Amino acid sequence: MALTKETMINDVYNEVGLSKTKSRSAVENLFEIIKGALAKEEDVLVSGFGKFLVRNKKERRGRNPQTTEDLQLRARKVVVFKTSSVIRMNINE
Repeated sequence: MALTKETMINDVYNEVGLSKTKSRSAVENLFEIIKGALAKEEDVLVSGFGKFLVRNKKERRGRNPQTTEDLQLRARKVVVFKTSSVIRMNINE
């Protein structure tokens, strides 16, 4: 089961005690801040959790698996997440 945005809002509501509207606003604002930083290609570091980074992917050759046709994939940017050692240890226990 995936952790959804709605679940996060409910958790903030239940654990922090904010109203449902303020909980939704807090979660939405947090994601907007993260998206804005990534759009400016800034790293987002959450101590004890991990780091979001924007990486550049070079142009490369690819292949359509249905038609086996060769094609050129354009250069692009991707978001990468690196977990902190704390999370890695918790997952592997």
